[in-house]
Amino acid sequence: MPPAQCQPAATRGQLRVPSLQLLFSVFLLLLLGQTQGGILIPKDYVINDLKQPPVITSQPESYTAFYLDDVFLKCEAKGNPAPSFRWVKDGELFEEDSFSSGTVTADESEDLKYYQGKYRCFASNELGTAISDVIELITEPPPILPKERRVRKTVNEGDSVVLHCNPPKSSVVPYIHWMDKKLLHIRQSERVTIGLDGNLYFANVLATDTRDDYTCNAQYVPARTILPKEPISLQVNPSNMVVKNRKPRLHRPEGTRSHYLALRGQTLTLECIPHGLPTPTVTWERKDGPLSPDRASVQNFDRWLRFEEILESDDGEYSCTANNSQGSLLHLYTVEVKAAPYWTKKPQSQLYAAGETVRLDCQAEGIPTPHITWKINGVPISETDEDWRRQVTGGTLILSNVHYSDTAVYQCEASNIYGSSLINTYIHIIELPPQMLTEDEEIYRVTEGSSASLNCSTFGSPRPKISWESNGAEPVLSNPKMSQMTNGTLQITNVSQDDAGSYFCSVKNSSLSITAILEVLNRTQIISPPGHLQVQRGQSGVMQCQYEVDLQLKDPTIVWRKDSQKITTSAQDDKYTVFENGSLKITDLQHKDAGRYSCEVITELDMDIAFGSLTVVDKPDAPHSLQLSEKKSRSVTLSWTPGNENNSPVLEYVIEMREDVHSEASGWKVAEQISAEINHIEIPLLPFCTYHFRVAAVNEIGMSDFSMPSESYTTPPAKPDAYPKNVRSESTDPDNMVITWEEMERKHFNGPDFKYKVFWRQSAGQQLKWEHGYVFHPPFTVNNTGTFTAFEIKVQAVNKLGEGPSPASEIGHSGEDLPEKPPTGIRVSQINGTAINVTWNAVSRESVRGHLLGYKIYLRRLHPQGIHDHRGKRELALRDMEREEESRVIVVHGDRKEQEVLSGLEFYSDYQLSITAFNSKGEGPHSETYHFSTPEGVPGPPSIWKLESPSKTELTLYWRPPHKMNGVLKGYILKCQEFVENIPGTLQTMPIDDPKETHFTLSNLNPQGHYFFDLRALTNAGDGDPARVNGSTLLDGEPPSSVNVTVGETFVNLSWVPGHRRRNIGFTVHYRKSVEGHWEESEQVNSALAFYQLQGLQPGTEYVLEIRLSNETIWMQELQTNGPELAVVKNGFASEGWFIGLISAIVLLLLILLILCFIKRSKGGKYSVKDKEEGRVDSEARPMKDETFGEYRSLESSDNDEKRSMSQPSLCVESKRGSDDSLAEYGDSVDIQFNEDGSFIGQYSGRRDHHGQAGDHDSSGAVSPTNPNMPPPSMSFPNSVTGILGGN
Repeated sequence: MPPAQCQPAATRGQLRVPSLQLLFSVFLLLLLGQTQGGILIPKDYVINDLKQPPVITSQPESYTAFYLDDVFLKCEAKGNPAPSFRWVKDGELFEEDSFSSGTVTADESEDLKYYQGKYRCFASNELGTAISDVIELITEPPPILPKERRVRKTVNEGDSVVLHCNPPKSSVVPYIHWMDKKLLHIRQSERVTIGLDGNLYFANVLATDTRDDYTCNAQYVPARTILPKEPISLQVNPSNMVVKNRKPRLHRPEGTRSHYLALRGQTLTLECIPHGLPTPTVTWERKDGPLSPDRASVQNFDRWLRFEEILESDDGEYSCTANNSQGSLLHLYTVEVKAAPYWTKKPQSQLYAAGETVRLDCQAEGIPTPHITWKINGVPISETDEDWRRQVTGGTLILSNVHYSDTAVYQCEASNIYGSSLINTYIHIIELPPQMLTEDEEIYRVTEGSSASLNCSTFGSPRPKISWESNGAEPVLSNPKMSQMTNGTLQITNVSQDDAGSYFCSVKNSSLSITAILEVLNRTQIISPPGHLQVQRGQSGVMQCQYEVDLQLKDPTIVWRKDSQKITTSAQDDKYTVFENGSLKITDLQHKDAGRYSCEVITELDMDIAFGSLTVVDKPDAPHSLQLSEKKSRSVTLSWTPGNENNSPVLEYVIEMREDVHSEASGWKVAEQISAEINHIEIPLLPFCTYHFRVAAVNEIGMSDFSMPSESYTTPPAKPDAYPKNVRSESTDPDNMVITWEEMERKHFNGPDFKYKVFWRQSAGQQLKWEHGYVFHPPFTVNNTGTFTAFEIKVQAVNKLGEGPSPASEIGHSGEDLPEKPPTGIRVSQINGTAINVTWNAVSRESVRGHLLGYKIYLRRLHPQGIHDHRGKRELALRDMEREEESRVIVVHGDRKEQEVLSGLEFYSDYQLSITAFNSKGEGPHSETYHFSTPEGVPGPPSIWKLESPSKTELTLYWRPPHKMNGVLKGYILKCQEFVENIPGTLQTMPIDDPKETHFTLSNLNPQGHYFFDLRALTNAGDGDPARVNGSTLLDGEPPSSVNVTVGETFVNLSWVPGHRRRNIGFTVHYRKSVEGHWEESEQVNSALAFYQLQGLQPGTEYVLEIRLSNETIWMQELQTNGPELAVVKNGFASEGWFIGLISAIVLLLLILLILCFIKRSKGGKYSVKDKEEGRVDSEARPMKDETFGEYRSLESSDNDEKRSMSQPSLCVESKRGSDDSLAEYGDSVDIQFNEDGSFIGQYSGRRDHHGQAGDHDSSGAVSPTNPNMPPPSMSFPNSVTGILGGN
């Protein structure tokens, strides 16, 4: 609704302002200039005892008084000086000035009626007078009940009844409560309802409604009174017949239409209380628009429509409809809303400086339009002296060039026929001396490119005028970047480093001034913005936001936002992570994460912001809405609706189909792959099939889920379109022919009753007529055909609708038989010592009696040459026993190949061979046996057994003959080369002419040198591959002189490092208690063991330990075992001699038994010398066995090499084949590992026999410290040594 002074008078709620008056007001405003805002005194301004016109803080209100005590008119106000109060009643002075309080109470001597009237309160001090609204005080005696006769009502069941309350009349509306004699409320429902008039309405009565204590209680809250009326008796006569139903009628209101007038802001209740049988229901409607539940609520079992604070928008037509099974009834309500004046704009009380122009705007609305009047200090402005500076136009009062005498309280009052409303507003003209409110030498820090605001806040009345100057005492306003705001602030735009420095602000015509210091820092900027990021759904993405900040600023705050919403991180949720460099990591990206992102780098002075976007891509959604159209016998058109592409364009569609009738797997198969621009396609189909289709979309991310399958489509049957493929004969018996073919897929049957029609006839005969037969699946057998007879054959597809296309015939044969004749004319030519070329004459086609598939050559090695005439030794016979009976079969495929090269033969061996022809039935007879021999070849490498050092100047090399001699062994060639400090010596060659020789001793060797050996066997064809070994002589042994000691309670562990290249030597450990001095001696200990445990000691006892050799002390140490020292028992039988002797005998007996067991089963340093010596003698006396080579491994590459023994780990690097002049390349390839007896472990080159060779195992005598399962070492300390071998 527009303001009051601008509303046309002809329209309800509006007032027309005369045009001349409006033009004059505009002219006056232009003449006087702009109005000034009021003065607000800052809290920092220091002022003492500021005067203030009166302000009413508590307004009186209209009400009804029933007693003298109820007379209490409250009026409170504040001001400086404190205001005085006076009251006016009915336009006349009622109470004189009062300075304590403006509250009026009743005088007990007066009658209550004396105080009835209309009142107004005035609050005044030296600056003006404020007045209150006019209020009305109504006085009346408390309501009382007149004498009444008790009402008794008798009705029939189903009748409607009204029980009247009729409370006493009063200006106060009472609250009505219907109760029984027990003061319990009468239960209300749709059937039983209390009306606004206080009556109790029954829509229809029941027999249970009979009672004689229906009591109406009227509660007058202001009168503090509850009046119970005389109880009403209701008698309901039950009906013996069916109660007759009635259409709805209204208890209240009467008639068909009602009219209500309500004032804005009041409460209005529309009432609709029907009666009838059955009980009617009530519905409310607004006829001229929707009924908003926010404006009106349905209450009292739908019988009331209540407006709590009615507004002009509620003005209109409403209806109430009562309805039951017998009919309905409509009642209309016209609601007219008027309004007492209410304010839409209120003037504010303010302070002003002299000379300013003051404008007070006062706007009110109401229905009808209110009239606005002005007062000054409670006196109508029309009754004051005219003043040219003052202009009143409707609700606007303008006062120009104000003086201190203009200080007053102005009242604006709006009124119409429904009431009035008044506002107090004061104008206070003051003069205040200027003060500087900004601190001196305040520092302002800004960043480059931003704006700086240097404050210079002053206050005074009139307003102080200020000026700014820079360092050079120059006015700053000459700089175009600098400007002075109306509040005195100096504004500097686009600040640079040149603007840093001091600025001075001063108040003109005074000595007030301050200094402002400007510091300019580097601008905060984002150097790596987020940009556009595209990430696949489910993965993680990182958005960049690298920045630069001035070093003087603290760490900035990084704020990320998505679509302007702030992103928060949480320790419990790793969805978002902000790194130190500002980057944002987002995990498990989903489509909802896509959007526009911004990164804000915020410091205490400035900020920078950069934007980016995130696109989440994914495989597309599945297509949908599949449709089949243009259904034909052999095709159908499939169309679909594409799904969401998920930010990645679709590249193609994959169409799959499933055939349900004939497909055994009933699986989906790809039918088509088409471009993304197409969303329909014609698909070729086969007859007599039922199809389903589905579609998937493909983009760069992947393929979508498939759509829901389409409806099924079944094609009609037809004759077959194809014939079986790969028709052939697969006969096995000589007298019949088996015809077979590839079965056709069921989907190609094209109709029901499918079968195959098989045709055959002889190809070489004169028979032109085809024979045929029917079968449901292959094969088909034709009997009495003869052996390997040629036939023309073909197979045709047939179903219920007819025959399919006729295929071309194929040639097939009846069953084959074994070949009758062998190959002839066998010839052998030598290619080299291990390969031959075999040729033969082909067999005749007739004798094959089938398809010739090829030939088989049976080759057999009889024995090496010369085994019967060379020495006749059993050793050579055993060596080649396995190979005497070697046989193999070579298959030569093809019916036109009559030659083959046989390779992989053994040198110097006798062979025989024979040849057969074969077909699919089998092989024919063997040809005549053909004998041939291979020539002699170079031998294989010898097998080096071991290397021993009898003394520190001698080495003995042991070997075995080559595993493959490949001829007659003539002897050996041994090469030896010495290395001293890796410097090679002269290479010596020593021929060994005796082929039976198996060892060789070298004397006068250098103990400090290292030797490399190369041994080769020799036949008539030349010398063979070498076996190589390296080693050194052993030095004399010595017991350890540096021993590490670990102490326990009853034992001591001794450990040492055995000497390099030292023979094993035995020594003993002597020990005694430091106090008693009785020496004891351990068993003999091997120096190669590097560990010994001395047992049987007492806890907490000091001992002296010595290592002796030949009564010479090598090492000594004093120590004390762990644990408490054994206490001595001084009293009791335990100290008697007989008891000590008995215990000693038992302990001695147990000790003897333990020692016997320990000697029998001990290992790791406690050996039986006798057993070792016997074992050594047996080992040297036994002949060599094949199994003894199980500990050693050939260093030559061979197909029959076994895995390296766990007891013989290799310490060699791979050796290289040396020249005749030097073995220097082997100088650094080998280390030496010694055994307990001083020998060192050797590894052998040459081929290792799978079954072992004589003399390997039991006679080695070498025990590795890395293998605890070896036999205990001998105490005889032999001088043998085995070298660590290397070889190719």
